[in-house]
Amino acid sequence: MWKTLPVEENFLGIEDEFSQFENSRVVIVPVPYERTVSYGGGTLKGPSAILDASHFVEFYDEETGREVHRQFGIATIEQLNVNAGSPENALELIYSTTKKLISANKFMVMLGGEHTISQASIAAYAERYRDLSVLHIDAHSDLRDEYQGTKFSHASVMARVCEYLDPPRLVQVGIRAQSIEEAEFIKERGITTLYAHEIRAGKYSKLLKYWYDFPIEKLTDHVYVTFDVDGFDPSIMPSTGTPEPNGLLWDETMRLLAKIGERKHVVGCDVVELAPIERFHHPDLTAAKLVSKMINYFVR
Repeated sequence: MWKTLPVEENFLGIEDEFSQFENSRVVIVPVPYERTVSYGGGTLKGPSAILDASHFVEFYDEETGREVHRQFGIATIEQLNVNAGSPENALELIYSTTKKLISANKFMVMLGGEHTISQASIAAYAERYRDLSVLHIDAHSDLRDEYQGTKFSHASVMARVCEYLDPPRLVQVGIRAQSIEEAEFIKERGITTLYAHEIRAGKYSKLLKYWYDFPIEKLTDHVYVTFDVDGFDPSIMPSTGTPEPNGLLWDETMRLLAKIGERKHVVGCDVVELAPIERFHHPDLTAAKLVSKMINYFVR
């Protein structure tokens, strides 16, 4: 049923012994969906760029002191065919695939593709975990009811999520670009949003010893993490369609993710919106390293 990619193509370049679906706790799902990018394009190539770059990420994680592929197994399935039909059909395929992986007790890591895809995977997890909360790392709120004439826009993905998830269970980090309507939506619906300028000004450090304690306290026990790479500052992540200055840096982001892994039960995650630039490799490697770190922090 599940066809996995060989060592030459799979995440990290893992040998067959540790990359077969049946024996793997972690499953990488490439979803090269691109329909509604609004500035720079290229997210269609994001999943393959992450997989290619991952072959230059070390198996051993010096922070956690383990090789997770040996401990849990990491399988990479073939990319989903999501660009042939309608957006509704694409989202249904993502949703049904996610449900099957949940039923198989797999930890899913979805690679995008534009952010639109996350609404389908989160919907499947919300059905399985009634207390589910979502950590949304991004430069943008993605709370527009529609954008450029469609409700299936990457700029509307969290608005769609809020149609089936109680908005106070959405926690956003790193936001620094939004419309006034989105700002009002956040206030009216009780969404927790940590704006980048507030983090930089030390707002949450005044309340708590570490700023990342604040969003963690707002999350329920079961958490889905959706990570738009434009949440990072363009100085370390220029390869994305809508980069914004004053973004998150690597170390502070890893501290947040590590602490969430320690204190919460992360049930699944995605990394989206990488738009690779030809002959400019370090952002691809950064995204691949991010995926590796998330697996190390979240799977236990």
